Amino acid sequence: MSGNLKGAALMSAAAVLFAAEVLMIRWMTARGIPVEVQLMARALGQLLWVTPRIATSGLAVFRTRRLPMHLLRGASSLICWGLYYYSFTRLDMATGTVLSFTNVMFTTLLAAPILGERVDRWRWFGTIAGLLGVAVMLRPGAQVDALGAAAAIAAAIAWCGITLSSRSLTRTDSTLTVLAWVGVFTSLGVLPLAWHAWVPLGLFEFGLLMVVATVMPGIIFMVTEALRHGEASAIAPFQYLRLVVVTAAGWILFNEVPDLFGWIGAAIILTGAVVITVAEARRR
Repeated sequence: MSGNLKGAALMSAAAVLFAAEVLMIRWMTARGIPVEVQLMARALGQLLWVTPRIATSGLAVFRTRRLPMHLLRGASSLICWGLYYYSFTRLDMATGTVLSFTNVMFTTLLAAPILGERVDRWRWFGTIAGLLGVAVMLRPGAQVDALGAAAAIAAAIAWCGITLSSRSLTRTDSTLTVLAWVGVFTSLGVLPLAWHAWVPLGLFEFGLLMVVATVMPGIIFMVTEALRHGEASAIAPFQYLRLVVVTAAGWILFNEVPDLFGWIGAAIILTGAVVITVAEARRR
């Protein structure tokens, strides 16, 4: 199997896993599991995934001179995932997923002033197109929950903190160090919230949380391995396959179908996101 083909397969698998996470959020919420408890499972799972590497490498993996930046990275992750999970408790699956794609537009807007990156015309085109698509989806009179949409867009903005801080940290620290500190800060940050929101759980609900903790952190692993094997410009667009999977699942399982303007806005946002993704990958 060629590098690009293997990378595309891994990126597609990550997209399917992303879609599965959305379904898990829906099911956990329907079973009465608070969002804070869901996030606790997600955070502990991420820490669990790097624990064997930490055990092998020792506490040296935490050695860094940039603790404040790691704190920013961890806080961005906690805010982003908290809002992302909450948005799917109020939005249909397709709309929530499409709005999450706007993170690449906001990252483009902030890359120049914060990191001093040169933003080419294609990335600007994708950004403007994406923001136009948001305006179409959230037009006056649209049947979209305003609070859910605001949470989804705020999550996309918080994702910029993840992206930009990661770019900065990987210049000086290893990926393992970044992941280790993220796991620590997100777990500590969500613990008091989960403690306050805790409700008695049945065996099935506990099983759902275990699936989230043990399986969903694999998204990061698959994306990392995909980029390791294939060219970013060739495989990055496969991440948007999750919209197809999510939309199909929402239609089949929950009878959720966006209206005409929702489809138009989604198409515009998706086009802008793909243009930015490919342009960014080629630039690198």
